[in-house]
Amino acid sequence: MPADPFTLADLTRILLEAAGAEEGVDLDGDVLDTEFTALGYESLALLETGSRIERAYGIALDDDLLTDALTPRALIGVVNDLLTVSRTA
Repeated sequence: MPADPFTLADLTRILLEAAGAEEGVDLDGDVLDTEFTALGYESLALLETGSRIERAYGIALDDDLLTDALTPRALIGVVNDLLTVSRTA
């Protein structure tokens, strides 16, 4: 399990691996507060992304956490919160 915080670069890499990118969407831009649906990612893409995050970081992401995290900033926060808990346990 990686010891560094989960970053936008990590999320972008995993999103691209899991679901690619919709034409015209620049994930390298200012997307932290853009909703996933506006970025072209629907629930199935986010579920696959969540599964990949779980495997890579050794955490469990509840489906509700994924659906409640509407933006990259929110999902990054959830992942980092879970990583903090798992490191102190």
